[in-house]
Amino acid sequence: MTAAVKPTVSSMFINLPVQDLDRSVAFYKSLGFAINEQFSNDKGACVVLGEHSYAMLLSIPFFETFTTKKTADTKQTVGALIAVSVDSREVVDALVHAAGAAGGTPQESSTDHGFMYEWGFEDLDGHMWGPFWMDPNFVQPQEG
Repeated sequence: MTAAVKPTVSSMFINLPVQDLDRSVAFYKSLGFAINEQFSNDKGACVVLGEHSYAMLLSIPFFETFTTKKTADTKQTVGALIAVSVDSREVVDALVHAAGAAGGTPQESSTDHGFMYEWGFEDLDGHMWGPFWMDPNFVQPQEG
């Protein structure tokens, strides 16, 4: 019997198919995110979400080279909700407002759970983002 592997994720890359790469890059820049040019070209762009978190915006033909499955129409279906932790309630609101101003679609309203505040938006391609803030005093340390 082999010991179970306990994975530790050192960084995360979310790969998102996009209809219009230039338009999507402009959208994410308008939200305040930087583009890592080292990992960007005419087929894809690397959006820096955080120190070790990235969204790879990939043209649909390029995205489809990574899978044999059909690419979902994210304007019609949801395959994932990308939840991202931010520093404050104000940052949650600012991201959603910026997304709406840049052509994205904000959810109708935010939700305040007391210990956590969340709101969401769809980007230009219908990918669903859920920025949230959680009270650091609420989170208890977990044992490994």
